[in-house]
Amino acid sequence: MDLKHDIQGLEEVKLMVDDFYARVAEDELLAPIFNFRLSTYWVPHLEKMYTFWNAALFGVKGYTGNPFAKHATMPVEAKHFERWLSLFNETVDKHFTGPMAEEAKRRALIMANTFERRIRESQGQDKITLI
Repeated sequence: MDLKHDIQGLEEVKLMVDDFYARVAEDELLAPIFNFRLSTYWVPHLEKMYTFWNAALFGVKGYTGNPFAKHATMPVEAKHFERWLSLFNETVDKHFTGPMAEEAKRRALIMANTFERRIRESQGQDKITLI
């Protein structure tokens, strides 16, 4: 029986990201959106997510980009963010336990709440999102 341990570095980040996005790619609510957006770009997206989460959790330099900008034009609403967060938390809990695992879930919650609020606030308004 494998005992769970905390997220300790890049190898665990890769496991978390790979399993999470495998779940997303098969989810009936999220898959159509992500598969349409990413289609042949899954590998570059996963690599970007490795650097994002490695930077977010461990302060490792290498991530560049604006995560909100990529999501701002997606056809998503609260239910999509709820599912995304649920799948993320399930993935983390499946593989890890400890302070860094909890920090990953906390950061995902903040991100989901922020993105959902900003998208909701901009819907129906004729404006450009400044990033």
